[in-house]
Amino acid sequence: MPRLTTTLLATAGIGVAGLAYAVAEAHRYTLRRVEAPVLPAGQPTLRVLHVSDMHITPRHTGREAWIQGLDALDPDLVVITGDFLAHQEAVPTALSALAPLLERPGVFVLGSNDYYEPRPVQPWKYLMGPSDLKQQRPMLPWGDLVKGLREAGWHDLSNSRASLTVDGRAIDVRGVDDPHIGRDRYDEVAGAFDAAADLALGVTHAPYLRVLDAMAADGAGLVLAGHTHGGQLAVPGFGALVTNCDLDRARAKGLSRHARPWDGAGDPGLGGPDGRGAVLHVSAGLGTSPYAPVRFACPPEATLLTLTPHA
Repeated sequence: MPRLTTTLLATAGIGVAGLAYAVAEAHRYTLRRVEAPVLPAGQPTLRVLHVSDMHITPRHTGREAWIQGLDALDPDLVVITGDFLAHQEAVPTALSALAPLLERPGVFVLGSNDYYEPRPVQPWKYLMGPSDLKQQRPMLPWGDLVKGLREAGWHDLSNSRASLTVDGRAIDVRGVDDPHIGRDRYDEVAGAFDAAADLALGVTHAPYLRVLDAMAADGAGLVLAGHTHGGQLAVPGFGALVTNCDLDRARAKGLSRHARPWDGAGDPGLGGPDGRGAVLHVSAGLGTSPYAPVRFACPPEATLLTLTPHA
């Protein structure tokens, strides 16, 4: 067999094997456990379950069952950072997946894919910068989703704020509608977080810097976001290739610090209750677009955050 033919066949084989692995990894649901030092000194821990980017459809019965099983973690608070849906008939599946968790305190925001029906994508465009979501797509029944979550007692934080008491702790929480499609209106919820609260919590679907900066400047201790899929395609030893927003690749998933912009007064970068900026957690999410059902070196995830006292 000619050498060129052998090389081409080997390359094709590697490509097929890589694609098969990426398809399989998209179903390898993973629970991450992390600690975040954001509570006042001397407090007991608080467990927050962070779920994002479910992108669920009626056929995702395995994903539905896995999410239902998260209730066994006994979280004190559940936070969903958008992109619940990926199908016109997915609302009952999404609510079924969350049914056990809906008995617990919860808050949520929506993402662009809760509003607009998914469609085929050109994969290379994903690597060229934040996606340009054409809003001429058919709308999804996001109102039915919000109605179901609200009827269960969860708080819709889309350009809204709320005061919660969870496990005896006071939580001042605010969120924005999805910045990725320009629906965020942080000015409607802006202002210093309640200094008497045990936790100052910000919630957004897409972690755009304008939102993170504003929340950190107002004194958020913890900010939760999704949207990035952790890059969805990552390179071992290098990390995410893109974030699909203006957040840097190094923070495409997991915990990091987000200091507020320096206004020229006091020490630069101070913010949050402990003076070192907000703790940011970005979830790599549980799903993908139905038209790009692959992940590589970035398995789908939910996260149990154990909040601890800061130093």
